[in-house]
Order: sequence, then C-alpha cells, then structure tokens
Amino acid sequence: MTVATPDPKFRDSRERWADALMGNYGVPPLTFVRGSGTELFDDTGKRYLDFLCGLAVTGLGHAHPRVAAALTEQASTLLHVSNLFVTEPQLEVAERLDALVRSGTGQATPGRVLFQNSGAEANEAALKLARKYHGRGRHGVVAAFRSFHGRTLATLAATGQPEKHEPFQPLPEGFRHAAWNDVAAFEAVLDPSVGAILLEPLQGEGGVNPADVDFLRGIRRLCDERGILLIMDEIQTGLGRTGEWFGFHHAGITADIVTVAKALGNGVPIGAVWATADVASAFGPGDHGSTFAGQPLAAAAAREVLQVMVEIDVPLLARERGAELTVLLEAVPGVADVRGLGLLLAAELRPEALNGRTAAEVARACLEAGLVVNAVTPTALRLAPPFTVSGEELVEGVEILAGVMAAGSAGEDS
Repeated sequence: MTVATPDPKFRDSRERWADALMGNYGVPPLTFVRGSGTELFDDTGKRYLDFLCGLAVTGLGHAHPRVAAALTEQASTLLHVSNLFVTEPQLEVAERLDALVRSGTGQATPGRVLFQNSGAEANEAALKLARKYHGRGRHGVVAAFRSFHGRTLATLAATGQPEKHEPFQPLPEGFRHAAWNDVAAFEAVLDPSVGAILLEPLQGEGGVNPADVDFLRGIRRLCDERGILLIMDEIQTGLGRTGEWFGFHHAGITADIVTVAKALGNGVPIGAVWATADVASAFGPGDHGSTFAGQPLAAAAAREVLQVMVEIDVPLLARERGAELTVLLEAVPGVADVRGLGLLLAAELRPEALNGRTAAEVARACLEAGLVVNAVTPTALRLAPPFTVSGEELVEGVEILAGVMAAGSAGEDS
C-alpha cells in the first residue's frame, strides 16, 4: 500500500502552529489545503467528507464556482471603501436580507440592516441597539441557559454557560438566564429593567436543542405584553439551515431584531443585524460602526451566496436532505436518537456503544476515517453538511460513522 506523503510546502505546518499562534484551539490534528463541494483534502492528498461546514458556514460547499467568480471580479474592481460611501453590493445584500427575514412573518414594512464582520459582532451590535432603543434603566437582557451568543465580553455574558464566564470575570452586568423551553421560567426573571430577550431558535453549541414552537410563541407574547424587544440569534440557524429561511419562521412569529452571519458569506467573514424600522431608528450617526463591516469584497460574496441560495431553494434542500440524513443516522447501531431541524442535527450516542469513549473521541476517530463532524456534548455529535450534499455522500458519511461506532463497540482501535 502506498503511504501518502505530505507536500513539503505543508509538512511542518502543525509544528509551526504551536510556535506562531495562541493556544485557543490547541494544535490542530491536520492541515486542509483545498476543498470542493462536500469534499476536503489534507496535505497528504487524503479526502474527507465535510459534514460540519466550518461550523455551519459553507452551506453551498467549498470553492463554489459562482462565489469564487464574484470574489475575483470584485477584488479586481473595488476592494474597499469606508462606510462613509455607498457600494452596490452592500445595498443589494441589505435589500435581499430584509426580504428574506420578512418572508416568513408577513411583515409589510421594510426593516433596516447594519453590517458587521462576524456573528459575535452582530450580536454585540444588537445588544447595543436594544440599549439605545430603550434608554437607561432598561438595559437588562434575558437569555437561555446553555445558549451561545459569542466571545466578546457582552455576548459572553449573554451566553448561558457559566463555565465559560469564570476566566473573564467580572463580565458586563445586566444579563440573566432562564431555563430553555420554559416560558414560565423566563417570565419569573423579568422585571422593569429588562429591555430584551435574546434567543436562538435552536441551540447549536449548547447541544443542538430546538426551541418548541409554543415556547417561541410564548416568549413573543411576553415581549408584546411588557414592551420587551425579541432578539433572534440566527447566526448558525439562519439562511435555510433549519428548513426555513430563519429558524424563528417555524413558529410563525415576528422578531424585533435578527442577527445573521456564518452562511451569509460561505466562508467570507460577514455578519448583519436586521431590525424593524422603528427599532433601527434608535441608532444615529456615531452610535456604532466598523471599518470593514459590509465592505465590497465581503458583500459581493454575500450577494452571490444569497442569489444561489434563492435559486436552489436551500430551505427545501435542508428539509429533504435533513430527512434523509435522519433516517440514515437512526439506522446506525449505537445511535440512540437524532434531534435538530433541517440540516443541523445531533446524533445522540448510546452509552454502551461509546464503550467508555466520549463523543469528542468518536469525532476524532471519524476524522481519521475521513469524516468531519464534532461533539456538542459528551454524548452527541453535530452534523451540518452543505445544502448541496448528495444522497450518495450522505450514505458514505453515515457508513464511516457506523464503522467507527462498530469498531469502538468491539473495543478495536478506530
């Protein structure tokens, strides 16, 4: 058997990583050098199926030809101007985002968009907008336990995972948390200082936990009764991932503020905040800004991404492919159940099938076998393939997982 040899250009990349970069991610297990569609290739030429999409980012797959062409054309036309000036790509993305947000709500009045560079920045801007809208005295925000909203100090404070808070205390005040999918628990922590409730329609990092429709509707009712803004964090779930254009569309409710990122650029960093016209009017010149937010290169990528998404109907693809993947996963010995929405799923693994391993160890074994997934709890794997994944690739990926589970149950090295 021929043993793959790393390209000399990449042979010491992992060793150099430890010396050159901070240790937030540890030393990565391998080096990816190119991708196409659902496939990734490392520096030895080994092929992998990407069922994680860079954490639900590359929804149209790697190296999508139309997105690549849009980037190339824009890079040779106009790379950057400040937000003191208008660029066409930015305008078109804002108009398309507004239409998509309102498509599932029946809202006739257009909203407004503010561009950012990432999901955390979008959530940070949304929190600032809510504070500015209400003014002093109503700065409180309620989020859910096990939520994840970002790594800035404010979005970390909003994140409902106390273990992530401790190294960075004291965090900004005004944030509190309530039990997921429990309207009464949220109502119990409300007081006159609360100006916003911040929710994911499906907790991604928290374990791929979908919100009950009745929970979202109950929270909307609370917000209406008490004049509280509802901020929907659609960073991971937005743009078709759950089988609707936005996750909160499943509940048939409206939102006051919606945040978007990840899939918007298909790998090019860009985020956005959408708000109703009334709420958006709270921000005036100088209230918030960013040098790079919505700049032409990122906006050109997002414009093409959204155009392709509409043409191929990514919510429908997510529903269809997600149903196929669910059936395949449920047939794997060792998978207890499958939860999630659309193409954002978690496979809960049976303790006896784990055989003393954690889901993170199973994910590492899958990587060695040629499948990219990750663990979201000690017993669950997250799967978020691109919308463009084929039925054959779904079968192949699940077969790899089944082989890893079988080897682990038998006590073999996988």
